[in-house]
Amino acid sequence: MRTIQTRRSRLIRLIIPGVSAMVLAYFAVHVRTGEYGLTSKVELERELNVVKADLASLKAEKKALQKRVELLSPGSLERDMLDERARWALNMAAEDEIVILR
Repeated sequence: MRTIQTRRSRLIRLIIPGVSAMVLAYFAVHVRTGEYGLTSKVELERELNVVKADLASLKAEKKALQKRVELLSPGSLERDMLDERARWALNMAAEDEIVILR
């Protein structure tokens, strides 16, 4: 009986570790530079701060508008506020008043 023995190449032993290293390198690069990676985290935080500042200013504006609406509600109608809004809407003033435009 005759057997032929072949010697395994050393390169075959490196295929699985090599492919694994390439897959890990791929993911490592995308963790660093991907759309949601570490470098874009700073940009996303900056945008978040801008949006939070806009939200705070809009909330303050909403609060001021709600206060003005409360002054115009039927239960707490103030004559000065009603007079101001009527003059502004009709673009009129009394003869003895001085109008300062802003």
